Amino acid sequence: MSLSPADFASLLCSRLCHDLLSPVGALNNGLELLADEHDPDMRARCLELLADSARASANKLKFFRLAFGAAGGFGDSIDTREAKAAIEGLFVDNHRVKLGWMVDAPSLPKPAVKVLLNLALIAGDALVRGGQLDVGAETGGGGVEIVVRADGQRIVLDPELRGALLGDAAMMTPRAAAACLVRELVEQGNGELQVSPVDSPVLLFGASFPPR
Repeated sequence: MSLSPADFASLLCSRLCHDLLSPVGALNNGLELLADEHDPDMRARCLELLADSARASANKLKFFRLAFGAAGGFGDSIDTREAKAAIEGLFVDNHRVKLGWMVDAPSLPKPAVKVLLNLALIAGDALVRGGQLDVGAETGGGGVEIVVRADGQRIVLDPELRGALLGDAAMMTPRAAAACLVRELVEQGNGELQVSPVDSPVLLFGASFPPR
């Protein structure tokens, strides 16, 4: 699958706008309610909702900056603590998902971190009723092995995302921006990407990067 920088930028912008519309819209609605509300208890509730929406917006922006952008500095690697904090902010803070973190390396190459984050994003979104999100990475001989596992009462992986991960060019849609990026990064690194079968009881992703 080949994706031009212009095409990916278009897909990514559409994805970011979609994901940020909800919390930013909630902020706008909360401010409008606050302006018309005079009851102290209701005003306090409005402020709580505004705080929640502001925190959700900030968490999404921090995650997207690391997963899609140039966060992490100009070096070749990224501190894995940043990756863990980004995933926790996106999923764990709302108590919908429990994170199992099995990454011992203090840092990983940038492409590996971006693949790890985007696979975690896809897997976490697939846990529509919440559940367990396990993220692991191992290094050895200069290579990196990544495993992301999602387990919950209901797991839904959109066919567009599965198709994009497997290299189907027809599935390059804004919704599949994260999956497209994962595929491109793995291919550029001469690595391999695995996705569990459709009928699997859990959702499992694996990505490997050979020594550089």
